[in-house]
Amino acid sequence: MIERYARPEMTEIWSAQSKFRIWFEIEAHAADKMAELGTIPKEAAKVIWDKAGSVQFDVARIDEIEAEVKHDVIAFLTHLAEIVGPQARFVHQGMTSSDVLDTCLSVQLTKASDILLGGVDRILAALKTRAIEHKDSVCVGRSHGIHAEPVTFGLKLAGYYTEFSRARKRLLAAREEIAVCAISGAVGTFANIDPAVEAHVAEKLGLAVEPVSTQVIPRDRHAAFFAALGVIASSIERLATEIRHLQRTEVLEAEEYFSKGQKGSSAMPHKRNPILTENLTGLARLVRMAVIPAMENVALWHERDISHSSVERGIGPDTTIHLDFALHRLAGVIEKLVVYPERMQENLDKLGGLVHSQRVLLALTQAGESREDSYRLVQRNAMPAWRGEGAFLDNLKADKDVTARLSPSDLDALFDLRYHTKNVDAIFKRVFVE
Repeated sequence: MIERYARPEMTEIWSAQSKFRIWFEIEAHAADKMAELGTIPKEAAKVIWDKAGSVQFDVARIDEIEAEVKHDVIAFLTHLAEIVGPQARFVHQGMTSSDVLDTCLSVQLTKASDILLGGVDRILAALKTRAIEHKDSVCVGRSHGIHAEPVTFGLKLAGYYTEFSRARKRLLAAREEIAVCAISGAVGTFANIDPAVEAHVAEKLGLAVEPVSTQVIPRDRHAAFFAALGVIASSIERLATEIRHLQRTEVLEAEEYFSKGQKGSSAMPHKRNPILTENLTGLARLVRMAVIPAMENVALWHERDISHSSVERGIGPDTTIHLDFALHRLAGVIEKLVVYPERMQENLDKLGGLVHSQRVLLALTQAGESREDSYRLVQRNAMPAWRGEGAFLDNLKADKDVTARLSPSDLDALFDLRYHTKNVDAIFKRVFVE
């Protein structure tokens, strides 16, 4: 985890103290149910909570024990016994390390999901506000990076709104997928622990029960979770890349907010660089970096091995922390994005009306010209305009083969920008349902 790209709320989920607190709650809730079932004395369950329920665990002490025993869960249980005293012998009855580790990871990823959902919601709110603000700000649409036909900037943002709406649904599904508990003992048979204990712990922690845990929670769940985060990261990068292109000097239809006193270059004082969206592109790569290792973690040996463990110790915190930071950075970029409608109009006019070429093509076909000949006529008047040799409309009006089918007034009507934006309201109604 890189502190530069971390927010405290998400980072805290992955702190050692937070992890040990979750471990304790798993053990203590399990003890409660065991006491109810008569597996351990009721007094023991009470003492566990009374002695350790509100303490700060000594992380350095746990590390010290682990250095000797070479086992993190045993190190924790040893430290817990130092706190609880003799009744600690009833902790972890019939349980295995994976019961604690996997259930804890589920809790952490579930909590992380809730924070990530807040970030997605902030982006959605910003996109909606700015999309409505620029619903009628006409700009050129581009395909292959080349001028195509007019769109509106609001419509662009509405498209991203729908994409992040899908991202929210995927994240909710990923949260549900990962929010499972496994307290089934060695090789997952419940031989030494009652399934009721698992159900109780799951309820207390807000989790579902894993139907079949082979001693570990099946890693297809984790693979689906990190894959969902990877897709969200790709959506972040797509919007960040759009803003980076729009901020290019030759385009400059929108740019990141540049604060007073901000400096863009150590060498060139005039520079205003898209540093935030470039950073988002890099963060997206870091998030996606977790997807393949998560997929490879699915194939464990038999009922369990720990080849997944080192991977998850890294990708669990790193991926959620980086994505959380990226979501809020992107939301801030959208909220403060500086938009230049006048420049959009200038760029729209740069090719002298070529953005209307399809309308002319269709009008010629409707006037009786074959599609092949219509395309030829439009293209032979478009290419000179592309090279800066006259305006497209003037070239068409001077072409007798064109005016034999379409009058000058017919041609004028084909260059009305409103034609291209007439359905924007209808699209907005489909996206922003009140």
